[in-house]
Amino acid sequence: MNTSEQKPGATSLPECTEQKRLNEARERGIPWKKWGPYLSERQWGTVREDYSQDGNAWDYFTHDQARSRAYRWGEDGLAGISDNKQRLCFAIALWNGRDPILKERLFGLTNSESNHGEDVKEFYFYVDSAPTHSYMEYLYKYPQSEFPYRDLVETNRSRSREEGEYELLDTGVFDEDRYFDVFAEYAKAEPDDLLIRVTAHNRGPEPATLHLLPTLWFRNTWSWKEDSPKPVLRQVSDGVIRASHAELGDHSLTCVGEPELLFTENESNATRLWDQPNGSPYVKDAVHECLISGKREAVNPGKVGTKAAAHYILEVPAGGSKAVRLRLSAHAAADPFVKFDATFSQRKAEAGEFYDWVTPRTFTEDERRVHRQALAGMLWTEQYYHFDLDKWLEEHDARPTYARAHRMGLRAGD
Repeated sequence: MNTSEQKPGATSLPECTEQKRLNEARERGIPWKKWGPYLSERQWGTVREDYSQDGNAWDYFTHDQARSRAYRWGEDGLAGISDNKQRLCFAIALWNGRDPILKERLFGLTNSESNHGEDVKEFYFYVDSAPTHSYMEYLYKYPQSEFPYRDLVETNRSRSREEGEYELLDTGVFDEDRYFDVFAEYAKAEPDDLLIRVTAHNRGPEPATLHLLPTLWFRNTWSWKEDSPKPVLRQVSDGVIRASHAELGDHSLTCVGEPELLFTENESNATRLWDQPNGSPYVKDAVHECLISGKREAVNPGKVGTKAAAHYILEVPAGGSKAVRLRLSAHAAADPFVKFDATFSQRKAEAGEFYDWVTPRTFTEDERRVHRQALAGMLWTEQYYHFDLDKWLEEHDARPTYARAHRMGLRAGD
C-alpha cells in the first residue's frame, strides 16, 4: 500500500516505519529481507532428498534418519531462520528429559503410516511477522511427558480410512496442561543484526525442567562439490560462537548466561545409518547422543565444527516462565544486550503500526486479529527452496533427453 495511490477522498496516512523498510529494500537494495524464516520445518521425506530406486521419498529418508543424515538440498528446524541462500541456519531444539530423541524438527506420519495420508502431528503456530521479518513470533507446544511417536504411528496405521485420525491431543500428553508453551521471537536491530528471545511457559501444575538448545549450523555444501570451501563455527569466548563463511562473512551468536556450548559437524552418521565408518568422530546427531545417551565424547572438545548448540537447563515453576536471550550479528558490540528489550518493544510496536496501516477500517477486532495472523502464516512460510533439476536428474542417472538420445544412437546435444 502506498499513500500516493489512495483513492480520492481517502484519509491521508503517514508512511509507517515498516513500509519505509520495504521501500528501502526494493529501491535502495538495503537487505532487510536477507534474514527470515526461510528454514523449512520438514526436509526429510521430500522429493528433493529422494535418491531411491523406486521414487519412495518417505522410506528413503525417514524422520528417524533425519537427526543423523546430512541433507542434500536444504535444511529444517523448529521455529528457525536462515539467510536468504540458506548458508547459515538457526533454530531451537528441545528436550523434556523423557523423550527418546532431541526435538529438532516437526514429526509427522507418512502416507503408509496414516489412515488419511501424510499428516504432521504437532501443535505449532505462526503468531506474528512483519513483511521484512523485522519482528517475528512463533509458538510451539511441547509436552512434558514423553512424546508419543510410536503410539501415533501404530494407532493411526491400524485404523481404517472410514475412522477418524488419531491426533496428538488424543494421546493424553496435554492432560492437566502438562506442557510448555515455547515462544521464539526475533527482532532486527539492523538488516544483519538479529535479536532472539526464547520464552518457555510452564502451563502445568508442578515445576518442570526444560532443556533448551538454540542451535546454529551451516547447510552442508562442502560434501557435494569438490573443492568447495568448508565454513567453520568456533567458540571464541564464554557464550559466544563465531561463524565464518567464505561468502557470508563472519557472524557471532552471543548467548546470555554462558551456557555450555556443544560442537559437532553437520555430517551424516554413516555408522548408524549404513553401518559404515564415519569420516569424523563428530557427526550430525552428536548433540542428541551427548544429551540423551550421555555420550560426552560425541561432541568436539575442541569447540569447533559446522554445527553448535548452546545448552540451557531451565527450571520453570508451575504457571511461570523462563526466558533466554541471544543475538546473531555481523557487528561487534561491547554490550550486545544493552538495548535488547527496548529494540524488541520497538519492532513489535512497528509491526502493529504496519497492520493498523494496511488493515481495512471496517474490520472488527476479531477480524483484524484473524487477518494479521493469516498474513503472519504466509510470511512465516516464505521458505528457501534450492533445487537444481539438471543436477538432480544427473545424480539419479535419469535425464530423459539423454536417455532418448542414447536409444537413438545420438550424442547428447546433437
